[in-house]
Amino acid sequence: MKTINDFNFKDKKALVRVDFNVPQSADLKVTDNTRIQAAKETVEKILNDGGSVILMTHLGRPKGKVSEEFSLKNIVPEIEEVFGREVQFCKDCLGNEAVKMTGELKPGSILLLENLRFYNEEEAGDKTFAEKLAKYADAYVNDAFGTAHREHASTAVIAQYFPSTKFFGLLMAKEIEAVEKVLQKGEKPVTAIIGGSKVSSKITIIENMLPAIDNLIIGGGMAFTFVKALGGSIGTSVVEEDKMDLALDILKRAEAENVKVYLPVDVIGADEFSNEADTKEMDIYEIPEGWMGLDAGPKSRVLIHDVILSSRTILWNGPIGVFEMPSFSAGTVALGDSIAESTRNGAFSLVGGGDSVAFVKQFGYEGKVSYVSTGGGAMLESLEGKELPGIRAINN
Repeated sequence: MKTINDFNFKDKKALVRVDFNVPQSADLKVTDNTRIQAAKETVEKILNDGGSVILMTHLGRPKGKVSEEFSLKNIVPEIEEVFGREVQFCKDCLGNEAVKMTGELKPGSILLLENLRFYNEEEAGDKTFAEKLAKYADAYVNDAFGTAHREHASTAVIAQYFPSTKFFGLLMAKEIEAVEKVLQKGEKPVTAIIGGSKVSSKITIIENMLPAIDNLIIGGGMAFTFVKALGGSIGTSVVEEDKMDLALDILKRAEAENVKVYLPVDVIGADEFSNEADTKEMDIYEIPEGWMGLDAGPKSRVLIHDVILSSRTILWNGPIGVFEMPSFSAGTVALGDSIAESTRNGAFSLVGGGDSVAFVKQFGYEGKVSYVSTGGGAMLESLEGKELPGIRAINN
């Protein structure tokens, strides 16, 4: 893997694609700077070498129109706060001013270009657009794992204009290594916890992972499709009726690959989808009509805990209960505790996928697992075994 550690940027300008598509408040202040923090190590390496950094990113979905709401000038103060340095800002990513500011950039300086998506050419993967951007710099660095699955001008097309000076940033390298550690190099036993509501959204991940894992824990709403397919009564729990044959097929394929599959054995049932609902513990195969399962029950938590404690490599994708409601968060909290304990004992744990990452951040588990992915869609496509356009562009 060709990373920025393989190059000295002294007196060189690096065009660095970052993912600063950060959440903002109504008054356009950054509310979560995780993605900015994640790029700091890459930027510091280039600056410490004696190089300069030209940052480019998108923000939101302006659909090719200049917009005050999606202007990157609003996030400059947060970038300066995180990096502890002045950040120059160019009001356009193309044009005379951009040419002038990039041309005059001194070693040790940072310049942020305006939102790439103010041009439709960015998402269209336009070669001319990419070539114009490429002329600003001596080297190209992709550190935007969150957009690596997109065939956009700044992520997949631009690299061809830097045949010998294109590199992965340090964040991107960590993301790639984390997936490889699970799918290719994981110390056994390898356990995948797949949760969330739909089998259909996770089927490709499960199929791709089966040859690489030893244990598959299926939780959350998707478990009910498996349970009903196996003849259980699930009341009014969420189910994909048209995916029950698929669920049975997954179980057969897992058996053929010698993968042990663990489904919840009990649930916290509720008489309505509400935090204030009446609740009781019940067997997952015997949920009465009018009741639905909204969290893993105590027996399931013990079962999952034992599997995780015996694992050396762990992937977690998707919650195992409706953790957004306090009444149904205990199962996912228990899962987080089990993964944290196994990690303390020396296991490698990777958390990927939007809802799992949201849980980890909200409940303070970020420092208790080995790695939390910054790229939702990109992480999922990596786990599905796809070579992402942004990764292929650097490797080729």
